[in-house]
Amino acid sequence: MTTVVESPEVLTLLTELTTLTGREDPYPRYARLREISPIVRAGDNALVVTRHADCAAVTRDPKLGHMPAHMLAFVGFPDWAEHPALQQFFTSLIAQNPPDHTRLRRLVSSRFTARRVQELRPAIEHMVGELLDDLADSREADFVGAFAFPLPVNVIGELLGVPKEDRAQFQTLVRDWSQVLDIITPEVLKKADPAAQMMRDYLTGLAAERRRHPQDDLLSALVSAEEEGDRLTEDELLTMAALLFAAGFETTTNLLANGLVALLANPGQLPALAEDPVAAVEELLRFDSPVQIVGRVAWEPTTIAGVAIEPGDRLVAYLGAGNRDPERFAEPDRLDLRRADNAPLSFGGGIHYCLGAPLARLEAQVALPELMRRLPRLALAGGAERRNSLTLRGYTKLPVTTREGK
Repeated sequence: MTTVVESPEVLTLLTELTTLTGREDPYPRYARLREISPIVRAGDNALVVTRHADCAAVTRDPKLGHMPAHMLAFVGFPDWAEHPALQQFFTSLIAQNPPDHTRLRRLVSSRFTARRVQELRPAIEHMVGELLDDLADSREADFVGAFAFPLPVNVIGELLGVPKEDRAQFQTLVRDWSQVLDIITPEVLKKADPAAQMMRDYLTGLAAERRRHPQDDLLSALVSAEEEGDRLTEDELLTMAALLFAAGFETTTNLLANGLVALLANPGQLPALAEDPVAAVEELLRFDSPVQIVGRVAWEPTTIAGVAIEPGDRLVAYLGAGNRDPERFAEPDRLDLRRADNAPLSFGGGIHYCLGAPLARLEAQVALPELMRRLPRLALAGGAERRNSLTLRGYTKLPVTTREGK
């Protein structure tokens, strides 16, 4: 049997990962945690796994699920339902368990099939071209603000039906709301609650407009979505719309920015990007995942990493660590866009596998090769600002220069 280790070194490493300094490069700390034990205990009693196989098991084991909203009362938030940020997240699809999760996912999954996503390729190619035209005209720019954010927010905005002039405001709102994915504190909620409420208020008005005047967009489809007589309630509709819009650009923005940094640090890999964008994006997802951790709670007895797990036990899978596991990947700290038999954990697994994964992949497969083709002198300019989050890894600001000279 595997020994669950709880030691001063483990607690120090996990604490460091909650700091901006530790999050700047978490991978050496992940490696040390793996060396200590496949499974360790955090200070809050959660069990942390860092190997690829164990992380995959946590995401796929049907005996594990998301922490239900009522359990927030046991981690210091008995009034969780009075906080818009917590209420909106913990009643959304991403935090639900069967049978509610099964029902909600069924009502929206038809909009994210591989065929429907591929139909968006011409529109994505057009958006990429327009953004690159603007970026090429600028000698210096913030890559996040000029490209990594506007591309996915415009793609999901067009899909959902959010008017173009209204999309920019959501960058800050979603960033503030999604802080509840990390450590929830009163300070976090001071920003997250009003952000969540503003998003809900906006989507309430937009949904009402779509009821009066349906259009060919996802929000109109959600308003009328029905399967075997089942429909979304008003609360479910608004929560679903907020989740789809936020998740539709947040992860992809991070994938594009993290991917660019990795590519510029490894210019010898650029030919492989052009040759096989599909394989290249899988490696970029593995190398620096936009989603680093997921959490689960045990409903039934099971076994993870050779340890008996009892109902009520909380587990945290460090996906970013699993993606650098030397037992699964040769030379895991080396970027290799031609890596064979790749299996990044970045979009989770099992019934909670990311609904928008095909769309995020397609956007990166289209955008990154064209970006490097159109702007061969693209370079980092210094002054990058990393997002202060462990769950969502990316940048809030990434200055670049697009050509040499003054």
